[in-house]
Amino acid sequence: MTGVTTYDFAAPLWRWEAKDEGTSGAWYFLSLPFDVSDEIEAIAGPGKGFGSVRVEVTVGASTWRTSVFPSGERKTYVLPVKKAVRVAEGLDEDSEATVRLSLV
Repeated sequence: MTGVTTYDFAAPLWRWEAKDEGTSGAWYFLSLPFDVSDEIEAIAGPGKGFGSVRVEVTVGASTWRTSVFPSGERKTYVLPVKKAVRVAEGLDEDSEATVRLSLV
């Protein structure tokens, strides 16, 4: 991969419904737009664990490195959003986040 591939999009935050919420805690995600997901899949090829692809993400003033994961249920990659970012950026379930995502 040459250069840095970056995508800008907005998406609502959603909560993953765990089978055993008592032990798994609350996980929050953003679903990538289908066109972005398709392009990442074409560029990145087969991912590492669980098909993940390493990314750097900026939402508001928060920037962090993580991975996006393919979701069979949502038919796109999903981006986990950690609690520190949700608190810092005032994001709740169904809040729309403006995202800048770069492949790393």
